[in-house]
Amino acid sequence: MALEDAVNPIKGVSGPGKYAKRLDRMPSNAYGDTKDTAEMASGAPLARTPDVRPAPASQIKTAAQSAQVTPMFAPTERPNEPVTQGIDVGAGMGSEALTLRQPDDTNFRATISAYKPVLNYISDLPNTSPETRQAIRQLWDML
Repeated sequence: MALEDAVNPIKGVSGPGKYAKRLDRMPSNAYGDTKDTAEMASGAPLARTPDVRPAPASQIKTAAQSAQVTPMFAPTERPNEPVTQGIDVGAGMGSEALTLRQPDDTNFRATISAYKPVLNYISDLPNTSPETRQAIRQLWDML
């Protein structure tokens, strides 16, 4: 949308094809402004669109054929590792092997405790959503 369209919206927007208005050029009537504009535009490199074309089918086929795939009924490649490794039931390390749990952050607890009056106020407002009240209850349960 050109500047004159913004000033006079009744005029409408730029049309299609030969009726379109160029918006990438600054309109000017002063001598030499076109050269100055071109110099400003050449000062910074233009952004390049990354190649988003998919890989050719022959390249995908070659990659799939060269991949090492373990057959379905092949013997295990980890004979000393229990099947239940990584879960909290059975032999082997439990979910602590996944290192998903982080140590408790006592600073977080202190910070949330400092906001307890504000959160209680929010929870008591009549237009507070049930989801917000539930989230506040979950915070209190963690403390």
